[in-house]
Amino acid sequence: MLTLEKPDSSILDLHVRIILLFLSFGLFSIQTPPAYATKNLEQLSLEQLMNVSIVGASKYEQKQQQVAAAVSVITRKDIRTYGWRTLNEALASLPGIHSTYDYQYEYLGTRGFGLPGDFNTRVLIMINGNRINDATYDQGPTGRDFPLDIDLIERIEFIPGPGSAVYGQNAMLGVVNIITRKGSDVNGAEISASYQTTEIMPQERVTFGKKFDNGTDALISFSGVQARGANRFFEFCDTGIAGVAHHMDGENVKQMFARASHGPFSFDFIYGNRKKEDPTGTYQSDPLVPGQFQRDRRLNTQIQYQDNFANDTLNVLGRFFYGQYRYDNPMVYDGERTFSTGPSDWHGLEFRLLSTALDNHKLMAGFEYQNNTSIKQTFQNFSSPEDNLFIKSSVMRIGVYLQDEWRITDTLSATVGLRFDHNRWIGNRLSPRAALIWQATPKTTFKALYGRAHRSPNSYERDYNDGAFQVASPELHSEFIDTAELVADYLAQPSMNLRASVYAWDMYHLIALGIDPLSGLSQYQQNSRKVSARGTELSLDKTWDWGARLRGSFGFQSVEQQNSHLPNSPYYLGKLNFSVPIPLITGSRAGYELQYYGKRKTLDGTNTDNYVLSNLNLITPVPQVKGLEASLSIYNLFNENYLHPAATINWQNAFWQPDRTVRFRLDYRF
Repeated sequence: MLTLEKPDSSILDLHVRIILLFLSFGLFSIQTPPAYATKNLEQLSLEQLMNVSIVGASKYEQKQQQVAAAVSVITRKDIRTYGWRTLNEALASLPGIHSTYDYQYEYLGTRGFGLPGDFNTRVLIMINGNRINDATYDQGPTGRDFPLDIDLIERIEFIPGPGSAVYGQNAMLGVVNIITRKGSDVNGAEISASYQTTEIMPQERVTFGKKFDNGTDALISFSGVQARGANRFFEFCDTGIAGVAHHMDGENVKQMFARASHGPFSFDFIYGNRKKEDPTGTYQSDPLVPGQFQRDRRLNTQIQYQDNFANDTLNVLGRFFYGQYRYDNPMVYDGERTFSTGPSDWHGLEFRLLSTALDNHKLMAGFEYQNNTSIKQTFQNFSSPEDNLFIKSSVMRIGVYLQDEWRITDTLSATVGLRFDHNRWIGNRLSPRAALIWQATPKTTFKALYGRAHRSPNSYERDYNDGAFQVASPELHSEFIDTAELVADYLAQPSMNLRASVYAWDMYHLIALGIDPLSGLSQYQQNSRKVSARGTELSLDKTWDWGARLRGSFGFQSVEQQNSHLPNSPYYLGKLNFSVPIPLITGSRAGYELQYYGKRKTLDGTNTDNYVLSNLNLITPVPQVKGLEASLSIYNLFNENYLHPAATINWQNAFWQPDRTVRFRLDYRF
């Protein structure tokens, strides 16, 4: 039986005092609303916030109450208020999400599933509806390898649960759809600069945007990060080596984003180049050797056409997309320098029809094609060329999907969908979904949801074979998941929403790293034992007219395989986000974040301690300079010492996470 140890009581007491201070101030201000409060998104009632349209659930706009999922939305105001630096940090504020960091990548755990070393392959990441998961590893980037500057995000839609009935590959545990800002949102120029302690990290962004008189809307932005990184102490287990990695935790990021639209046409271009130095000796390379790093370069672009016909009863969408991924990894093994790569190229198109011609029905039909034309994996040993390898593969995917959103009565609706997918690695797959949504009262909505989703093995899992660390597994077939969920939303007041979700999912034929019985080397294998999860999530969202907002959640999740709890899966998650205007300073705001994470099992069977994490962000305009805004962020406010589990590719069993970090930032808009 897993037992939970309490964090140090003095730390908890301090957290409680901080929370009470914020809440006390909020309750006092409720009685005397400050005259300086100005209307913005934070001040809208929950009724208005819940009317924000969702696109990512069904590939067309829906109100949140109509979406067949317990959808969550993070706005640009939220990102600004809490000072989130990465997509992962923003998503970690939501129910059922836990993150993991191994000093190379940030990983997303969803409703209890986040195997150490998994590359976010079971969550689909999209920008403006365009898939960002690459074709080599199927990785969904959420850290600084995510190619878009988080300041260019207008909103984040998180749709938990299976999404393969609409999207096919990868959408097993959830879909993240990023909606970017437009030129009209900027309407001029923005310059941003920040400096962060600990990692010694400056960051810059320059953005230009405008909507022209002829109706063309355009935006272009350039961003950069240069981090020296902290000097950290690492142990390397059985090697007996331990020491401080001096100047080996640096990071360099370059990003470009361009977007243009005119009439029914739109165009996106996204480029990200991220180099992360490796202080950990990942893939069990030589410890404390400088010059080892991982570089990820992503290029994603799409041209889209969308317009209405037949008296606005027929919406037609067509898009063409193209993607590139480049991966470089120089490492040292036994003093010998090596160089690994994993580039891939893909292109595709999608055509979708949405008809409302039939009364009380929204009928959708679509076709999607993606051709992963070139997937390469190479390994070069400069001292022993006979060990070099070159693996090339390609695979084409096609999918056809249908969906009907049927309004049965004024208070009852049903959504039924089915997608057929085919590729030569796994053959044919069907992904159904069904939902029944009942508006029991004007304030109460119930949703009963079911869905099945799948994931094909990626090229790394299936084809990589170096004969020294890993052998290939060409017989892998797809894994799939069945999910059932009940959701209840209660709008207790126009300014307060309560939600309860109860879910259960079973995952079959899990693809995970194991040991080849013939060679004794690592090999991705199909696990015949299903993984089962049962969980519940309770959440509260409350706004006040004078500008404060409180958003909190608590969740319990149990994820097991053959009566054994899954690694890196906390039983309990608690989240609290509270923001409030700062008195006497017009336009200023404070955002406080509190997160509780339960114990997590590591690969050697031990558990990391539970921990409480706090972040504080203060933001204010500078009265002396029009358009200038300053912010001060303190991450890990109380300098909590906590661990995240490591993967089999690491020397370490768990990683200590970053200490308290302070960031100062200036934004200038003109």
